[in-house]
Amino acid sequence: MIQAIGLTSVPRRHQPPVVDDLTFEARPGRVTVLLGEPGAGKTAALRLLLRLDPGRGVTLFRGRTLDRIPHPTREIGVMLGDVPGHPSRTARSHLRMLSAAAGVPVERADDVLEVVGLSGLADQRLGDFSLGMDRRLGLASALLGDPHTLVLDDPAHGLSPRETAWLHGLLRGYAAQGGAVLVTSRDAQEAGRIGDQVVTIDQGRLIADQDTAAFAGCRLRPRVTVQSPLANRLAHVLAAEADTADEVTGGPSVEVVHEGGSRISVYGSTCAAVGEAAFRHGILVHRLAEEVGDTGPVTPLQRADGRPADTPADEAAAPEKAVPRPAADAGEGPGGRLTAPGPVWPLRYELRRATGVRTGWNVAAAALAASLVASVLLARTDASPSLRLLTGWPVWLPLPPAAFAAGLLGALAFGQEFRYPALAPDQGTVPRRLGLLGAKLVVTAGAALLLAVASAGLDAAVLRLLFGRSAVLLADGWGVPLVGWAGLVLGCAWAGLLAAGLFRSTALGLVAVLAVPTVVVPVLGGLLSRPAARSLIGLPERLRSAAVVQWPAGLDQGVSAALRLMSQPTGWALALALAGLLGAYVLTVFRGRPR
Repeated sequence: MIQAIGLTSVPRRHQPPVVDDLTFEARPGRVTVLLGEPGAGKTAALRLLLRLDPGRGVTLFRGRTLDRIPHPTREIGVMLGDVPGHPSRTARSHLRMLSAAAGVPVERADDVLEVVGLSGLADQRLGDFSLGMDRRLGLASALLGDPHTLVLDDPAHGLSPRETAWLHGLLRGYAAQGGAVLVTSRDAQEAGRIGDQVVTIDQGRLIADQDTAAFAGCRLRPRVTVQSPLANRLAHVLAAEADTADEVTGGPSVEVVHEGGSRISVYGSTCAAVGEAAFRHGILVHRLAEEVGDTGPVTPLQRADGRPADTPADEAAAPEKAVPRPAADAGEGPGGRLTAPGPVWPLRYELRRATGVRTGWNVAAAALAASLVASVLLARTDASPSLRLLTGWPVWLPLPPAAFAAGLLGALAFGQEFRYPALAPDQGTVPRRLGLLGAKLVVTAGAALLLAVASAGLDAAVLRLLFGRSAVLLADGWGVPLVGWAGLVLGCAWAGLLAAGLFRSTALGLVAVLAVPTVVVPVLGGLLSRPAARSLIGLPERLRSAAVVQWPAGLDQGVSAALRLMSQPTGWALALALAGLLGAYVLTVFRGRPR
């Protein structure tokens, strides 16, 4: 059950709020339609209801606010707009990624694909889907967590009559099993066909809250729609003739309603009577049409993948029989298909997100190729240090190709989600959001380290093959330089990840990565180049003497190497940038926590 109380959006530039003190209920076992013309505030009301936009008011889902629900995707299934997925991802891959985020078994993806009639298109890319397939996949995403409540924004807009009939059957079957369904619509006839309760809004304010019978009695009566430049005169003529006819015959009255501009609606009459009246009085008519409240039954398109139904009886009952039963509580209760809610799986989600499209693989391949070409050219034309040869880093580049690619992979980790939202809405509690960040940091770190090792190893192998072993020897050993190289690639990856998550943009994530060597490093280099009043020489020995447990003597070399790395301007710049970005991200998370 949804209880929306006093929803009010934030007004902009002294304009009235898009949603103004809106209160209504969507009860379980019923389809509630939020009806209004385009621009009436339907979508804004849903976004306020789901806490996606700032505003005032309270929304309760079975007596709980959204921030009190441990796993929102198991309580509320949402579809706002078209399918929020990467166009190169397959339908099965997209739903498996979302199943990891919702904490449901991976087999659930195939179940909901069967429910919406897309099991035969599970391996087709989302970019090749038609509008009807796109909406079906959006419904599959909403049903993935077996929620008790469905919130859909104008799901039938633009669909064919057969697809619309299938959608209506599925929603009514879902409500018949105890679920609460809230949909928006711009069509009064559609609202009368699908809804059990119709909530009408205009300019963000509640106009009427009626059951279907009352709504049909006042909104879906047969009428004659007239458009004329002399609409006011024609309305006066029709009203006068109707009054005269009522006095003579005592029959049903004719009602004339001004729709605004040059349009009027005439109830209780016919096109012939209205046309004859206009002709007798010499009134020009541009449009004269009869409108009714329903278009009649339509055969639904049960499946979008071309697979036939087993029997005619099964085909007729498919929408009601295929819909999963909503659980009595979020993920538990008799009749529910899911067991008691377990923890979400952010690491599994991030792995499926990163490997489900070819973008990351293409970026890594391009980086390895660019690093190899740069290292070979450096070996041929320049007497660069061996470390620059191994990493393919010319002095005129702010970053080596592998480090830049790692930063791009990090920026894509959040940037792809903001461009193609995977969770709608991602309204989990703060620990979950930080857990998702931790999973992204782990996966991005693994990808960055693999890229660093692969780049250095490939360059070393090719250089040794072309120029001999002497081309890849490091004068001061291999340990400290390679650790520093891995730290540089890892730092760039995390900087791109945190910046993209903070600024909600892949491009700004890359800008943050490039700002470290071009802006932060020169500033820190100037500060660190000044003579120091004190020296850190001998710090490892002092640390060993102060320690309670004596460490091995060889560990002193590691501590000294770490100090040398930290004393470099690039290391300081990356450390400061990562600390600042991480602190800003965590601050935004806690500032966005509902109070």
